[in-house]
Amino acid sequence: MRILIRTSKWAILARRLGSLAIPLIVFAVLLHRGQLIASNIFAVAAAMAATVAALAVLVGLLALARLWSTGDQGWGLAIAGVLMGLACLAPVAWFASLALHFPPATDIATTDRSLLPLVLEPDTALMPPAQTLPPAQLEAVFPNVKTRSYPLDAQQAYEIVLRMVTEHGWDIGLERAPATPAGTGLIDARIVTLAGWREEAVLRVAGTAEGASVDMRSASINAWHDFGSNGSRIEAFLVALDTEVTTLLRDNPNANQPVDTDPAATTSPLEAAPAS
Repeated sequence: MRILIRTSKWAILARRLGSLAIPLIVFAVLLHRGQLIASNIFAVAAAMAATVAALAVLVGLLALARLWSTGDQGWGLAIAGVLMGLACLAPVAWFASLALHFPPATDIATTDRSLLPLVLEPDTALMPPAQTLPPAQLEAVFPNVKTRSYPLDAQQAYEIVLRMVTEHGWDIGLERAPATPAGTGLIDARIVTLAGWREEAVLRVAGTAEGASVDMRSASINAWHDFGSNGSRIEAFLVALDTEVTTLLRDNPNANQPVDTDPAATTSPLEAAPAS
């Protein structure tokens, strides 16, 4: 007589829940990145996917416990459900850890925000209010978010900043180069995060008596928490800019010398020599 070993219904349910959680989170991210759903809808969809994933893990663990005691089939199904659930919960846990590490903020800047307008910003009536950090807290969390000063004129510094923004692959919406070596330039760019949130970076290059200063602002659009992305972006960009300028001045010691526009300075020695 053949004895039939049944497959655990709990294991089947765990596998089904895990199979449902993965497309839920993947489709939500894809739709959010493509701007087909708003950020608030994405947050709801992500919460639903996380709930289904948590159920998959819970049911899968319960199925494994029952399989151990009953001898039923379904070990593979239960393990698959747990693994898929954990895979969906991993990014949730990551963002939760970032939320605990970084204070809630959506707008970080090195200087007065009126000097760094968000020109690509949508209708502010549809947005949550921007959350900023007090100076003392900003200094403690992001110590490198500070105005940079370089012994270069504004046009030279602007060229370096523009090249770096382009290399980062940010979507530039505004390029306003300094009209003179002592002028002011502005760059505005949009960034899409991996999860699809929109963030905007503004860089200002201004001529000073000593050379040029560079300020930066990074802000999340339609978000309640940036999980540290804006402050981290500014720090990473400005530290990289420090390296770029240091390398330039090391390899080109005269790069910070002003250009002499005096016509006499461009005259060749032969032309300047008096006639005999």
